Amino acid sequence: MIRAAIAGATGYAGAELVRILAAHPGVEIVTITSRQFAGQRFDRIFPAFAGRVELICEDLAAERIGEGAQVVFTALPHKMPMGLAPSILRRGCRLIDLSADFRFNDAAVYEAAYQPHASRELLADAVYGLSELFTDAIRGARLVGNPGCYPTSALLPLIPLLKEGLIETEAIVVDSKSGVSGAGRSPSLTVHFCEVNDSFKAYKVAAHRHAPEMETYAGRAAGRPIGITFVPHLVPMTRGMLSTIYARPAPGATARAVRQCFESFYAGRPFIRLRPDGMPPDTLHVRGTNACDIGWVHDERNRRLILMSAIDNLVKGAAGQAVQNMNLMFGLEETEGLRQMAWPV
Repeated sequence: MIRAAIAGATGYAGAELVRILAAHPGVEIVTITSRQFAGQRFDRIFPAFAGRVELICEDLAAERIGEGAQVVFTALPHKMPMGLAPSILRRGCRLIDLSADFRFNDAAVYEAAYQPHASRELLADAVYGLSELFTDAIRGARLVGNPGCYPTSALLPLIPLLKEGLIETEAIVVDSKSGVSGAGRSPSLTVHFCEVNDSFKAYKVAAHRHAPEMETYAGRAAGRPIGITFVPHLVPMTRGMLSTIYARPAPGATARAVRQCFESFYAGRPFIRLRPDGMPPDTLHVRGTNACDIGWVHDERNRRLILMSAIDNLVKGAAGQAVQNMNLMFGLEETEGLRQMAWPV
């Protein structure tokens, strides 16, 4: 059994980690931490776990986190994991970080979007945890930076086409919609029920911190720098994410070539589901799962390729992908503990 610790277990992504790992046949959760709920039983904080998870939340202590564990998941705000990572790794634990702290190998790119990095020496060894695209590197990693939910939904459709040169690298637009849980569990006016209900709005237009993440890994796939116009939106639903991506097809890039590219690139990858023509992705169909549904339309009249993807922002966009990465790191089947089917309604 893999002994796992979860730092930040009472946030939405952390609670999702507890949900998935508690049912994982190859994992024992040995420690969960929470600054706000230290000393309280987890099933008193989340009654949905009654009879299943009776662990007591511990206070987060840098000198103890990782004791008795083989892998630590840090579901914490940006900046906190970079301070914990050195001591966790010194204990011989593997670390899967759900913040942005280890998503970039270049400290300057991280610092331009976030804040000064306190563990720059670890960035060179960090592996970007987009499971389907960096599989081999993840298998040998001791430190994985789990991707953001928006970049996951954008990069999974984009990277195969960029690698094959089927789309042009200029004027790519990523238009994404997210459920409110993507903002985290901490209360704020912007996610207050009265502010979100009956509302649909864009925010941080062309200024969201996930744009550099998309541009970094899309650029690597294309072999050249790429600029992406990213427009996120907040949708009045709890969970789910739909991204619509607009790109110009390269000369000779037919609808058939696009399908063949996706089918070849994602052959044998259980969590990537290619939608049939005329059946675009729907967030309802991936809710609660680690799946990413991808569809596309080749608009020949306007010379535009319209890509669409749907994920659950808390699963494939956070906790599920983290568990998928853990499975790869420990030599387990990629689907272990992640075979949940979507709820039909």
